[in-house]
Amino acid sequence: MLNTTVGKLLEEKARLHPGHEAVIYSDRDLRLTYREFNEQCREAAKGFMRLGVDKGDHVAIWSTNTPEWLVSQFATGKMGAVLVTVNTNYRSAELEYLLKQSDSSTLILSDRYRDSSYIDILYEIVPELKESLPGELNCPKLPHLKNVIVLGERSYPGAYGWKDIIEMGLDVNDEALDVRMNSLEENDVINMQYTSGTTGFPKGVMLTHRNIVNNAYNIASCMKLEKADRLCIPVPFFHCFGCVLGTLACVTVGATMVPVQEFSPKEVLRTVQKEKCTGLHGVPTMFIAELNDVEFSQYNLSSLRTGIMAGSNCPIEVMKAVIERMGAAEITIAYGQTEASPVITQTRTDDPVELRVQTVGKALPEVEVKIVTPGTSDEVPYGTQGELCTRGYHVMSGYYKNPEATSEAIDGEGWLHTGDLAIMDHSGYCRITGRLKDMIIRGGENIYPREIEEFLYTHPKVLDVQVVGVPDQVYGEEVMAWVILKEGVEADENEIREYCKGKISRHKIPRYISFIDSYPMTASGKIQKFRLREEAMALVNELNI
Repeated sequence: MLNTTVGKLLEEKARLHPGHEAVIYSDRDLRLTYREFNEQCREAAKGFMRLGVDKGDHVAIWSTNTPEWLVSQFATGKMGAVLVTVNTNYRSAELEYLLKQSDSSTLILSDRYRDSSYIDILYEIVPELKESLPGELNCPKLPHLKNVIVLGERSYPGAYGWKDIIEMGLDVNDEALDVRMNSLEENDVINMQYTSGTTGFPKGVMLTHRNIVNNAYNIASCMKLEKADRLCIPVPFFHCFGCVLGTLACVTVGATMVPVQEFSPKEVLRTVQKEKCTGLHGVPTMFIAELNDVEFSQYNLSSLRTGIMAGSNCPIEVMKAVIERMGAAEITIAYGQTEASPVITQTRTDDPVELRVQTVGKALPEVEVKIVTPGTSDEVPYGTQGELCTRGYHVMSGYYKNPEATSEAIDGEGWLHTGDLAIMDHSGYCRITGRLKDMIIRGGENIYPREIEEFLYTHPKVLDVQVVGVPDQVYGEEVMAWVILKEGVEADENEIREYCKGKISRHKIPRYISFIDSYPMTASGKIQKFRLREEAMALVNELNI
């Protein structure tokens, strides 16, 4: 176990390996040694301090895998602010909810992402920003939000630029930062990620230095990541996959981080070849896209050895292709959830291929796993399906401002109940067999039906709506909505989808929409979602024939 903080961890690696490459952005030929990267993080940390951000304040970041995101992760880890990660797919309703629920005092954002103007979305939510001086925002709807920092060269009304923050840091001396950094404790919350729940409202998962530093270290150990390795990280930083399994795992062993700012299969393949990456992370759909790239055979991937496939169930043939065609003979499978920092179980590099394609591995070091009868704490025999529970250093400190949900997730003995059904063999290897929850996993993104249902209820023509997942060959699952309209009104699929655009993430917008007069019910009046799912699958199969 590592008894340190995120900030001190980087300081130690900069002292031990000052000239070793820490960060490479291959597309812009940005290369930083551990000494240089650590210095950049210190400058940003001092800038945040000069801005008035205190220990424990919440700093939200809404951006792709930019260098500034990476610097912010370790800068906040040094000066003690809690980094609140924002999904790049979020739109106005989701962003407003997160900023309000998280009590964020500062928002760092890119000005745009693909065809979405982040700054316009923010001005829509916070119109007062355009008339404010930087750092003096006064928004009654978001009373905690005071500072907005926009990444990029262009200036925007009411906002600081990233360069402003770095320049402000010149007014803070190194001793002041060191005093702040030395005041942090390993059990302080340093990271907050939002995950939806069965209530439909996202919950802020509070993770400590101890949680994520040790989870990252053990993940690196299981995949045999070492200082000499160069890890290509195309998965988003706003997920634990990117910022724990990726960046932080590298720093725990002094390895080189090679981020890809926005995923494209060609950019990943080009980066692995150019930088001779030895590791590669991705959800199954990413690996599928890379393997199916028309120019795949032209890339030299002989440097690949290890990596992690996670985020959703891994098809056996995909795993075999990654090993055989990409050459990543030691690639591992990881399973977990944000509430567990996030990895609970992981296969090992020397496991037989059968174990790496049929299971999600065994518990990480210092992590307990048991399978229980759902709704109880009673363990089931080996080979019997039950709910997977876990306990140890990796379990979150709780959901922000939600003690009721915290007590529902973590029992009195410290066991986190995952809601996932699994079978464990005599060697401790687990196979995920289903979900107690109705969660949909689309291309590695967790989608909770209730969240979409709550949003669609706001449509003036919708009386009721039920959302289910249906199998999909490309994304694993897709979203389908069963809609009951109010009496005397008419609507079609396009109207419902248009209502969603710009308000909820694209991946949450139902691909399939069917209108229905009533739902199948139990005798006690409960909706039988399993029957809706069966009908949805039949309908989708008919459409895809």
